[in-house]
Amino acid sequence: MNSTAPILIVFTSIVIALAILTALRPELTRGRAGKILAFVSLCILPVLAVWAGVHEQLERSTSTKFCLSCHVMEDYGRSLHLDDKAYIPAVHFQNNYVPRDHACFTCHTDYTLFGDYRAKWRGLHHVWVQYLGKIPKPEDIKLYTPYNNRECLHCHAGARKYLETSSHHKSAAMLDQAAQNKLSCMSADCHDTVHGIADLKDSAFWNGAN
Repeated sequence: MNSTAPILIVFTSIVIALAILTALRPELTRGRAGKILAFVSLCILPVLAVWAGVHEQLERSTSTKFCLSCHVMEDYGRSLHLDDKAYIPAVHFQNNYVPRDHACFTCHTDYTLFGDYRAKWRGLHHVWVQYLGKIPKPEDIKLYTPYNNRECLHCHAGARKYLETSSHHKSAAMLDQAAQNKLSCMSADCHDTVHGIADLKDSAFWNGAN
C-alpha cells in the first residue's frame, strides 16, 4: 500500500463520519457553528477527499507495477529483462537510465490519462476492453501514433554522449532533424529494436533486476 493511502483512508473516514453526524443530528446545524460544520462536512471535505483520491490514483498510474497489472502487458514487462543490448527499453531499464518503478511512464509520458483528450478517450477504451471487450494478443498491440522523439530527448537532449556519438552525425543535419521530430530515433538502422515481443520465446533474460 502506498505510504499516503492510510492517510487518505483516515481522512475519508472522517469525512463520512461528519456527513453521517450532520444527517442524523440536523439540530446541530441550527446555530452558526453548526451551519459552518454542515457546509464543511458536506461540501468542502468531500471535494478535498475526491481530489486527494484522484491525485493518489493518478500518481499510482505512473508506476511500472500499474502498467504491467494487465495480463496483456506482461510480455512487455518481460521484455525489459531481455539480455540483449540491441533492445532499447531493456538497456534503459537494466542500466537505470529510467527509474525502474516508473519505467513505462518515463518513455510514454503522453499515454492515456496524461495525454490529450484523444489519449484519455483511448485510455477509457482500454478499460472497457480489459473488462468487457476482446483483449488483443500482446504482439498485436501497436502505438496509435508514431513514437515522438520528445520522449527520448527529454532525457538525452544536451547530453554529451548523445551529442558526440558518431552515429548521430551521419549527416550534418541529423541532430537538428531529430530535435524537430523530422527524423525518428526509431528509424531503420538507428534504434529500431524496441520491445521485441515476438522474440521473447527464444531470448535470454537478465535476472539482476527485482
